[in-house]
Amino acid sequence: MNDDPHDGGQAFQARRRALLLLGLTAQLAVAQDRGARPGDLDKDEAGDVRLPNGKKQQDEIVKAAHAQNLKEARELAELAKQFADDLEKNDRFVLSVASLKQLDELEKRTRRIRDRMKGYY
Repeated sequence: MNDDPHDGGQAFQARRRALLLLGLTAQLAVAQDRGARPGDLDKDEAGDVRLPNGKKQQDEIVKAAHAQNLKEARELAELAKQFADDLEKNDRFVLSVASLKQLDELEKRTRRIRDRMKGYY
């Protein structure tokens, strides 16, 4: 045991300061959550989030997804054409590793487009 009578008081003071600091931190966090911050997005009457330019956020997300789908669909069509050309060049008993990689890439891009369309349409 420790014979110093001030040791218990110091431990109490340290705990008291820690609890006080924790309480102040919690109050600060709550106050920040309640206040509006610069750059917050506005919601209209229907609850849709509006961007600073006034457009609906969801509309812009769908528009960007559509543009990305078109771009990847064009790339997918080009890759499919390359795959068909490679098949025509090869013998019927030959399947190159490059052709298999092209098939994997076709599948990956198709899945990416499908997943994006499921999420936004």
